[in-house]
Amino acid sequence: MTPGPDGGPTTSGFRYKPSGADQSSTSEHQNISRTDQSMMSGIRGGPVKMQKLLIELMVMGVIGLISGAVQRPDYDDTPNPEFLNPSWMARIPDDQPLSEVTMPGTHNTMALYGGVYAECQTWSLASQLRAGIRFLDIRVRHIKGNLTIHHGVSYQRAHFGHVLEGVADFLREYPNETVLMRLKEEFSETYDIYGAVVDYIHRYAHWDLLWHSRLVPTMREARGKLIVLQDFSGPDLGMRYGSLDIADHWRVPTLLHVEEKWQSVYKHLEAAPVGNKAQIFLTYSSGAGVFAYPRAVAQRINAQLYGYLRAKADLNQRFGIVCMDFPAAPIIQMIIDFQLKHVIKTRQAFNAVHSKAGLKYTTSSLRKKLIKHVTVNV
Repeated sequence: MTPGPDGGPTTSGFRYKPSGADQSSTSEHQNISRTDQSMMSGIRGGPVKMQKLLIELMVMGVIGLISGAVQRPDYDDTPNPEFLNPSWMARIPDDQPLSEVTMPGTHNTMALYGGVYAECQTWSLASQLRAGIRFLDIRVRHIKGNLTIHHGVSYQRAHFGHVLEGVADFLREYPNETVLMRLKEEFSETYDIYGAVVDYIHRYAHWDLLWHSRLVPTMREARGKLIVLQDFSGPDLGMRYGSLDIADHWRVPTLLHVEEKWQSVYKHLEAAPVGNKAQIFLTYSSGAGVFAYPRAVAQRINAQLYGYLRAKADLNQRFGIVCMDFPAAPIIQMIIDFQLKHVIKTRQAFNAVHSKAGLKYTTSSLRKKLIKHVTVNV
């Protein structure tokens, strides 16, 4: 074994622990080759058909690799967002529960390195937050008290302290915002990261930065806070990740299976507006497999997601957290717009009630004056 980037040993495979909250999510990429081998063995036509399919998939992958950076309304793998929206939560009423807020998020937020099978984003943490992202998916490898950022075997040239500093700096600059962070152990199996997490919080941020409750806060309570969605054992640091209503069917064996992935996304998005208003909904649009790396899946799923949201543009619906790979600024803004529509509708409803009350008062006053006037004249 050779020493890893954090001083620990490296290994040649993916190792994950199931959390119990959402095993399909937290065991991401575990036994991925075994899953895809099983899938491939069932292809009709035997070895010839399989070989042809593999060649087609490889060609599609190569085309994706050599096409260069892309910036579309739904998908962006360029280094910087097209535009920023760092303070959009300031317009949300203080009494609105966080479970009723629609917000954009990123899957494997810090996965910027490691090649096409590991990379899920191209923007820095600071750029993501300023673009409007409010849900972060953070994976830490735990070795001897150190918490380095990983996506599977791929070290992401950062540690948990960098994430805490980045979030703290952002919330200091924009105190009306809040940030939700799913935190889980990745590529290590200590099952005991609580102490190290607490140590990092004290060293790189401050204890009061966190929301210290399992309960869903209102926006007034959440402003300026980092809300940890705890996907590991130990005493409470915040909310439990498993308390969310989560759809994370991440396995996409080949690009031929993208439509199956989209159907899982579609069904959960359709369920969110009519679901439990006291529960946060979280929908991952991300996916990957041996023959479908994250970029290739995102290029297809993000386009479908953009079209879906665009078709719903005139509706006031709650979608909860929509978590993406390689999102573009326009689709981030489109998700934010659903939340702002909710704010506008709520204010309009309040004004309408207020106006009716005022009209009733004015009518009553006028009626009394008319009666008095008629009585005097008679």
